Amino acid sequence: MLRSRYLTKAVLSGREPIKGSPRAALRIARGVAFAIGIALSIANAPSTQGSIDPIKSIKQLADYQLTDKQYHCHNSIIYRESRFKANAVNGSHYGYYQGRSKSLLNAPDDYQFYWYWSYVSHRYGITEYDEPDMCKALHHLRVKGWQ
Repeated sequence: MLRSRYLTKAVLSGREPIKGSPRAALRIARGVAFAIGIALSIANAPSTQGSIDPIKSIKQLADYQLTDKQYHCHNSIIYRESRFKANAVNGSHYGYYQGRSKSLLNAPDDYQFYWYWSYVSHRYGITEYDEPDMCKALHHLRVKGWQ
Protein backbone atom coordinates (compact mmCIF):
# COMPACT_ATOMS: atom_id res chain seq x y z
CA MET A 1 0.00 0.00 0.00
CA LEU A 2 2.82 2.31 0.80
CA ARG A 3 4.39 1.70 -2.57
CA SER A 4 1.23 2.42 -4.57
CA ARG A 5 0.63 5.64 -2.64
CA TYR A 6 4.21 6.75 -3.56
CA LEU A 7 3.65 5.94 -7.26
CA THR A 8 0.38 7.79 -7.31
CA LYS A 9 1.92 10.77 -5.59
CA ALA A 10 4.89 10.79 -8.04
CA VAL A 11 2.62 10.55 -11.07
CA LEU A 12 0.30 13.26 -9.81
CA SER A 13 3.15 15.59 -8.91
CA GLY A 14 4.48 15.41 -12.48
CA ARG A 15 7.81 13.76 -11.77
CA GLU A 16 7.40 10.65 -13.84
CA PRO A 17 5.16 10.33 -16.92
CA ILE A 18 3.10 7.25 -17.55
CA LYS A 19 3.99 5.26 -20.68
CA GLY A 20 1.82 6.32 -23.61
CA SER A 21 0.82 9.64 -22.05
CA PRO A 22 1.14 12.98 -23.90
CA ARG A 23 3.92 14.01 -21.50
CA ALA A 24 5.90 10.89 -22.37
CA ALA A 25 5.48 11.60 -26.08
CA LEU A 26 6.66 15.19 -25.59
CA ARG A 27 9.71 14.00 -23.68
CA ILE A 28 10.62 11.60 -26.48
CA ALA A 29 9.99 14.27 -29.12
CA ARG A 30 12.27 16.71 -27.28
CA GLY A 31 15.01 14.10 -27.15
CA VAL A 32 14.69 13.35 -30.87
CA ALA A 33 14.68 17.07 -31.75
CA PHE A 34 17.76 17.59 -29.62
CA ALA A 35 19.57 14.69 -31.35
CA ILE A 36 18.63 16.02 -34.80
CA GLY A 37 19.84 19.51 -33.85
CA ILE A 38 23.18 18.13 -32.71
CA ALA A 39 23.51 16.06 -35.90
CA LEU A 40 22.77 19.07 -38.10
CA SER A 41 25.26 21.27 -36.30
CA ILE A 42 28.04 18.74 -36.83
CA ALA A 43 27.36 18.38 -40.57
CA ASN A 44 30.35 18.15 -42.89
CA ALA A 45 31.56 21.32 -44.61
CA PRO A 46 30.50 21.55 -48.27
CA SER A 47 33.16 20.77 -50.86
CA THR A 48 32.70 24.21 -52.47
CA GLN A 49 34.40 25.98 -49.58
CA GLY A 50 37.80 27.55 -50.08
CA SER A 51 40.99 25.61 -50.13
CA ILE A 52 44.28 26.21 -48.39
CA ASP A 53 46.16 24.87 -51.40
CA PRO A 54 48.47 27.54 -52.80
CA ILE A 55 47.93 29.01 -56.26
CA LYS A 56 50.54 27.41 -58.48
CA SER A 57 50.58 29.75 -61.49
CA ILE A 58 49.51 33.15 -62.75
CA LYS A 59 47.01 31.46 -65.09
CA GLN A 60 45.42 29.61 -62.20
CA LEU A 61 45.13 32.81 -60.18
CA ALA A 62 43.60 34.70 -63.11
CA ASP A 63 41.19 31.84 -63.80
CA TYR A 64 40.06 32.00 -60.18
CA GLN A 65 39.67 35.80 -60.09
CA LEU A 66 38.42 36.78 -63.57
CA THR A 67 35.46 36.00 -65.81
CA ASP A 68 36.16 33.98 -68.97
CA LYS A 69 36.27 37.01 -71.27
CA GLN A 70 38.64 38.96 -69.00
CA TYR A 71 40.73 35.81 -68.42
CA HIS A 72 41.41 35.42 -72.15
CA CYS A 73 42.28 39.10 -72.55
CA HIS A 74 44.55 38.84 -69.48
CA ASN A 75 46.41 35.85 -70.93
CA SER A 76 46.82 37.63 -74.28
CA ILE A 77 48.41 40.58 -72.49
CA ILE A 78 50.87 38.39 -70.60
CA TYR A 79 51.78 36.47 -73.76
CA ARG A 80 52.44 39.73 -75.62
CA GLU A 81 54.38 41.30 -72.75
CA SER A 82 56.53 38.48 -71.37
CA ARG A 83 55.62 35.13 -72.92
CA PHE A 84 54.56 34.01 -69.40
CA LYS A 85 58.03 34.57 -67.90
CA ALA A 86 57.80 35.90 -64.35
CA ASN A 87 61.32 37.33 -64.39
CA ALA A 88 61.17 38.96 -67.84
CA VAL A 89 63.09 42.24 -68.14
CA ASN A 90 62.89 44.80 -70.93
CA GLY A 91 64.93 47.86 -70.06
CA SER A 92 63.25 49.39 -67.01
CA HIS A 93 60.14 47.16 -67.27
CA TYR A 94 59.82 43.95 -65.25
CA GLY A 95 57.75 40.84 -64.71
CA TYR A 96 54.80 39.24 -66.43
CA TYR A 97 53.17 42.56 -67.26
CA GLN A 98 56.32 44.57 -67.97
CA GLY A 99 55.43 47.14 -65.37
CA ARG A 100 57.78 50.02 -64.70
CA SER A 101 58.33 49.22 -61.04
CA LYS A 102 61.42 47.70 -59.46
CA SER A 103 59.14 45.89 -57.01
CA LEU A 104 58.11 43.55 -59.85
CA LEU A 105 61.68 42.30 -60.31
CA ASN A 106 61.66 38.72 -58.92
CA ALA A 107 58.25 39.31 -57.28
CA PRO A 108 55.96 36.29 -56.73
CA ASP A 109 53.10 35.63 -59.15
CA ASP A 110 50.33 36.78 -56.82
CA TYR A 111 52.09 40.09 -56.09
CA GLN A 112 52.49 40.79 -59.82
CA PHE A 113 48.88 39.82 -60.50
CA TYR A 114 47.43 42.15 -57.88
CA TRP A 115 49.82 44.95 -58.85
CA TYR A 116 48.48 44.70 -62.40
CA TRP A 117 44.91 44.35 -61.09
CA SER A 118 45.29 47.73 -59.37
CA TYR A 119 47.01 49.31 -62.37
CA VAL A 120 44.34 48.22 -64.88
CA SER A 121 41.49 49.12 -62.51
CA HIS A 122 42.77 52.68 -62.17
CA ARG A 123 43.77 53.21 -65.77
CA TYR A 124 41.06 51.35 -67.75
CA GLY A 125 38.23 51.00 -65.24
CA ILE A 126 36.34 48.01 -63.94
CA THR A 127 33.68 45.78 -65.47
CA GLU A 128 30.16 45.20 -64.19
CA TYR A 129 31.58 42.29 -62.15
CA ASP A 130 34.03 44.51 -60.21
CA GLU A 131 37.10 43.22 -61.99
CA PRO A 132 39.64 45.23 -63.97
CA ASP A 133 38.81 45.63 -67.64
CA MET A 134 41.64 43.58 -69.13
CA CYS A 135 40.04 43.73 -72.57
CA LYS A 136 40.33 47.55 -72.63
CA ALA A 137 43.98 47.18 -71.64
CA LEU A 138 44.51 44.65 -74.46
CA HIS A 139 42.75 46.98 -76.91
CA HIS A 140 45.11 49.78 -75.83
CA LEU A 141 48.13 47.54 -76.50
CA ARG A 142 46.83 46.70 -79.98
CA VAL A 143 45.94 50.31 -80.88
CA LYS A 144 49.38 51.57 -79.84
CA GLY A 145 51.03 48.78 -81.83
CA TRP A 146 53.03 47.59 -78.83
CA GLN A 147 54.13 43.98 -79.12
